[in-house]
Amino acid sequence: MAIPEVIILLLFLFGTVLIAERMRLSLHSKKRKNRGFCETGASKTIGDREVQEDEYGITETEEGLMAVLADGMGKHYGGKIASRMAVNVFQDLFEDRNAFYNPQYSFRKAFQAANREILNQLEEEQGSASVGAVLIKNRKLYYAVVGNVKIAVYRNHELVSVSFGHTIGVLANQKYEEGKLTRQEALSLVNHHRLYNFVGRDGFQDVEFFDTPIAFYGGEYVLLMSDGMYETARWKDMEDCLEGEGSCQDKAFRLVELVNRSEEEEKDNASVVVINIP
Repeated sequence: MAIPEVIILLLFLFGTVLIAERMRLSLHSKKRKNRGFCETGASKTIGDREVQEDEYGITETEEGLMAVLADGMGKHYGGKIASRMAVNVFQDLFEDRNAFYNPQYSFRKAFQAANREILNQLEEEQGSASVGAVLIKNRKLYYAVVGNVKIAVYRNHELVSVSFGHTIGVLANQKYEEGKLTRQEALSLVNHHRLYNFVGRDGFQDVEFFDTPIAFYGGEYVLLMSDGMYETARWKDMEDCLEGEGSCQDKAFRLVELVNRSEEEEKDNASVVVINIP
């Protein structure tokens, strides 16, 4: 082979390697961008309770982001243990990127696994939890709730709840719309906040799922809140916090401070997870 041909061959090989490396770096950069496209923050306060029973977790993969918040209930430390179990189950399941391919199936699987784990590890009625989870993939929101953890979306200067929950009041309203309760019967129950569904109970079945995914266009916030948060802080004040400057973590701290500064007696545990879609 003549010398010029050797040089041409070497240049060709070098060019091929360079192009392949650029493609690899481009793909890696794209994956990193997709993985970290959401900004997050979280905070909680014990309120006036002796035990903090709220737990939360955030998991990111190359497929998207999953966030979960659990509000525990139970004797002694049973509620704290139950909520931590539930969060661990969700995070373990969604560490697998395959869990993001079918959100409803994966949510149901996680709730059932959390319910089973709590029943296996804790004695009857020792601990249980309300759980809410969101999945953000391809700029769309998928959510599922059991109990009274609330999922809300802030856009166009307004914070709107997208979940209903499993309280007696919500159930009464549903039964009224189905014609199974009179208006007077429903009104007598509408303010009852007692739960009829949660993880850590025999016969657990119901999961509130998204009807259709919620599309994002940029600038929205997603909030997961325990009842100690949304029943204590005024929604207008929460909207003002989200409208203000600062990171998601700054906003989470300020939201919790609304509860800490509240004059309401016997404040419950309160927690919030804040996710921003730029």
